Amino acid sequence: MKAVTLGEIMLRLTPQGYARFVQAETFSAFYGGAEANVAVALANWGEDAAFVSKVPAHAIGQAAVDALRRRGVDTRYVLRGGARLGIYFSERGTDRRADCVVYDRAASSFAASRAEEYDWDSIFGGADWFHITGITPALGKNAEEIAFAACAAAKERGAVVSIDVNYRSKLWEEEQAREVLGRLLCRADVCIVNENHARSLFGLQEGKEAEELSSRFGCGTVAITYRRTQDARHNRIWGELHVGGKKAVSSAYDMEMADRIGGGDAFAAGLIYALLHGFALQRAVDFAAAASCLKHSVLGDFCLVSLQEVESLAGGNSFGIKR
Repeated sequence: MKAVTLGEIMLRLTPQGYARFVQAETFSAFYGGAEANVAVALANWGEDAAFVSKVPAHAIGQAAVDALRRRGVDTRYVLRGGARLGIYFSERGTDRRADCVVYDRAASSFAASRAEEYDWDSIFGGADWFHITGITPALGKNAEEIAFAACAAAKERGAVVSIDVNYRSKLWEEEQAREVLGRLLCRADVCIVNENHARSLFGLQEGKEAEELSSRFGCGTVAITYRRTQDARHNRIWGELHVGGKKAVSSAYDMEMADRIGGGDAFAAGLIYALLHGFALQRAVDFAAAASCLKHSVLGDFCLVSLQEVESLAGGNSFGIKR
């Protein structure tokens, strides 16, 4: 089955270990971005996963594309041109000091691209699923128009549309995000949101988030993710899945995290994989939560864990040396 994701891929620069930005003399380089991360996970699990974007026509843009190609992602729809690849700096927190992200992505090639540049007929030809996040329309008016055009094109061609709210306060204000994401969610079949954004952004009642999201935006499937933070490296996560009035809650995982970034994208990828393959409600949310948990053990943005590892953890098996 063919899944398509669309968004911005960036260069991520991270100080070694737990060094602060002001201490750093060297940085580890990774590539990633919410929708790209989902595509990598799906490709890693054997799906036909395509990523749509635009990167500059120079070596750094090509390096970003190559990072996806090495993981089996179809990059034929990644356009070339524009001024620059977006960058973000990520500082790992520890103990009571939180992780910190600084963006340097204004006027990136993707953010400056236009909806008419993309060949929607080719992109969504034979597509079963389309995934996008709320980060994309936050990048500016052009990116907002691309997001709406892509959702419309996917729906017209019969693809299931999933949207992960993924509100980023450093990219736009709540009022604007609420208005734009509200209109975008009306195009979604599947809504993914964490509990905090459901309540703060949309004013939903605790315990009734899924019901109200379905009623307000018409999403038939709603997934809600939860996170409890003990400190910067120790979290507990779990998820809920609501379909047609039925609800399933995943196992909860207490984790010592190697990398905080990408866990939500791994949950989204796990959910997409599960729904594409017709998993029952409980199995689907367990698979998504297990994928998210395992991603936190991997450095970088990408969820580089195998299908067998996710299925094993979702089934209650973990730890031990694999011999």
